[in-house]
Amino acid sequence: MNKVLIIGYVWPEPNSSAAGSRMMQLIHFFLDQGAEITFASAAVVSTHMSDIESLGVKKVTIELNNESFDKFIAELNPNIVLFDRFMIEEQFGWRVAKHCPSALRLLDTEDLHCLREARHKALKADRSVSTEDLNSEMAIREVASILRCDLSLMVSNYEITLLTEHYGVSKALLMHLPFMLPPINKPNFMPFEQRQGYLAIGNFRHLPNWDAVLYLKQTLWPLIRKRQPSAELFIYGAYPPPKATQLHNPKQGFHIKGWAEDAHEVMSQARLCLAPLRFGAGIKGKLIDAMQTGTPNICSSIAAESMHADLPWSGNICDEPEAFADQAVALYGDSEKWHQAQANGVEIINKLYSETLLSKRLEARIDELQSNLKQHRNNNFIGSMLQHHTMQSIKYMAQWIEAKNKNKT
Repeated sequence: MNKVLIIGYVWPEPNSSAAGSRMMQLIHFFLDQGAEITFASAAVVSTHMSDIESLGVKKVTIELNNESFDKFIAELNPNIVLFDRFMIEEQFGWRVAKHCPSALRLLDTEDLHCLREARHKALKADRSVSTEDLNSEMAIREVASILRCDLSLMVSNYEITLLTEHYGVSKALLMHLPFMLPPINKPNFMPFEQRQGYLAIGNFRHLPNWDAVLYLKQTLWPLIRKRQPSAELFIYGAYPPPKATQLHNPKQGFHIKGWAEDAHEVMSQARLCLAPLRFGAGIKGKLIDAMQTGTPNICSSIAAESMHADLPWSGNICDEPEAFADQAVALYGDSEKWHQAQANGVEIINKLYSETLLSKRLEARIDELQSNLKQHRNNNFIGSMLQHHTMQSIKYMAQWIEAKNKNKT
């Protein structure tokens, strides 16, 4: 039986973000394998976090830059450690390598932070992404983290291509693992005629989502209302700040609703989902939710990236404002095309996101690595070099911070 330690960037909140849903999928995967799971995090406990203890997962609060983690992990002695995002591997990776050198080190990237940052920088400058954007300090840190780990779980094939072709990362260190979802066997979606309004959803703390809300407010929604004066847009998302709630304007049909207790419930009542993301990375949980609830969408090319392979999309993909508005209004009123888009979404979920198939692939990859870990690491010389040199500097920085903190008390 595997003993798994998951070190979380935050406590999992599946109702707040796609990252929270993704983490819960991984927890359920390991539980289904009969693993003993400990979830540890230095984050503040949230009222919206999942009750992972009810699933049989042990919950442990840890501290940053504190030798108490050394004792904790040495006593736990896991044989698999999963880092939740590269920043967590930076913080705790050297301690894991020191005290549990034979543990399989997995990294769940969620998305490539450096790609999201590069696209944001290019958007603000109103230009295409450059090599300089991609070769940022964050990219150096993130790719180094990927190289130090035995396997990184990637939700996006586009990002795997970027890592292998631009950054020179070996494919042996990467695994394509999108969201693991149950099949939609007998769709029982709310009918077209009973659905009303457009919907946009996303955690307001995530910069691409906030940018999309502003883009809707300032550019896209006025164009849609010009074509469809009675149109209503309902925007949901966790942690709405005052600057977001101030955009609420019923006269314009622009409604900031804030937190949704059940994203699938509000999504299933909408006629169309709008996702005009102008930068970002990974794959989009909001569009997964839309397809799972039979809600077609109009989205940007970045929003749909790596989500449907060569299958027909569950709506329309468009980056130009006037065309975006045209397609939104047209699909909103066309029952035949709407139902075809809905059927496309079901096919995408069932063919590309099968939890049964993806779980088998992940199980096989972990078994393979565990049975051949020494050779796998020997084949990753650059990762070993980074583990030695880079982690030495982080180690001494952490120890310096720890000593400084002790002197304060």
